[in-house]
Amino acid sequence: CENLLEFLGEVKMKWIILAIAVVMYLLVILFQEKKVIMTTVAAAITVILGFMFGGKVFLQTQSAGNLFYHIFFELINWNILMIYVGSMIIAALFIYSKVPARIADFLVQHSPNTGIAVILILAMTGIISIFVENVATVLVMAPIALALSKKLKLNPVPFMIGLAVMSNLEGTATLVGDPPSMIFASYAGYNFNDFFVHQGKISIFFIIQAGMIAGCIFFYFIFGRVKEKALIEKESVISSVPFWLLIIMILGLAVISFLSTELGYGSGCFVLGLGLIGLLWYRFVQKKSNAEVWTLVKELDWETIGFLMGIFVVVGAISETGLLTDFSSWLARITNGNKLAGFVLILLFSVIISGFVDNVPYIIVMLPVAGGLAQNIGISKELFMFALLVGSCLGGNLTPFGASANIVSMGILKKEGYPIKFSGFLKISAPFTVITTSAAAFVLWLIWA
Repeated sequence: CENLLEFLGEVKMKWIILAIAVVMYLLVILFQEKKVIMTTVAAAITVILGFMFGGKVFLQTQSAGNLFYHIFFELINWNILMIYVGSMIIAALFIYSKVPARIADFLVQHSPNTGIAVILILAMTGIISIFVENVATVLVMAPIALALSKKLKLNPVPFMIGLAVMSNLEGTATLVGDPPSMIFASYAGYNFNDFFVHQGKISIFFIIQAGMIAGCIFFYFIFGRVKEKALIEKESVISSVPFWLLIIMILGLAVISFLSTELGYGSGCFVLGLGLIGLLWYRFVQKKSNAEVWTLVKELDWETIGFLMGIFVVVGAISETGLLTDFSSWLARITNGNKLAGFVLILLFSVIISGFVDNVPYIIVMLPVAGGLAQNIGISKELFMFALLVGSCLGGNLTPFGASANIVSMGILKKEGYPIKFSGFLKISAPFTVITTSAAAFVLWLIWA
């Protein structure tokens, strides 16, 4: 045992941490259903090494107490986790309220034809996904898409794929849309308002809208030929309270952003508090049983919370051992300091990787790399970090397993008797990904280059 410790002490600790991270990533890719176990084990090994070798793994580790505090209150971002849990609760209640279905009914009723209605429903799916988890958005909109397709004798495959890819696209637009956006905000020090305007320039929200407009045009060429007018039964809204909780969350985050330049814990406590108020409303005003409330809470995406906690620890160690700085310097050398080459490299690499790998661990690792590369070249870090965010989030649309919403959409189609192959999904997803990513990247380059 002593010989092993001596050997580990002589080896550069960053290569051991890199090996742990690489093995963790490979296992996460191979065993997606057990990704929380993989990241938890990797984080536990990293923490043990931190206690054994102190400053060779983590910074600020003069004592066991300091190390514990550093890992659990500095590396693990509790503010982001609270925002995610609170917004998931509000999103679940919003879906329960039937407000999204009622809005879709309104769009169909007031559109000149069903083809335009389909485009508007896809756009609405994207807008809802700005504030509601992508899979939940697909699940609430799928019955509408299937019912409309059945009445018009349309193949539901393009419609269902459209729901998935549009929800993935818009989830990037705001701080509360998706975990990658929250992680980006945490790293870059962005508040809610910075997603709209930053340093006097339009920010990621409007860049993503360029992709959404391009996506709507793409789907118009698929659905624009449908000229019939469909009549559907109107959904009855259960309550508007969850809708107002969603509005209060948005406005509250905007106000907190004005009051503070950093996330702190204020925004997390605020969103989680709203979520708890929503649960109390669900329990006592809606007169639900304790079992029904527990079911709602239990069905939230707790897996991602556990996954993120493990990733925060491992990537924290990667950063503090200097690996990310080394990688940034290497990228600067191979791009030869060329801004356009760096931009295209990050964008394309992110699209390809995220088409096959979960974008959460990828973006946690690559944000410091993108920022470091920009610093080495001597340009604004936003250009490369935005390129990373656009590529990694929109790239998830590339393949049927690039995002959870895609997998869910394919599962629904199979259940309805429309099984779709990889190549069938790619016929729609690949051109959509190329068109939307190119549109967003073009606007990004014009504004921030």
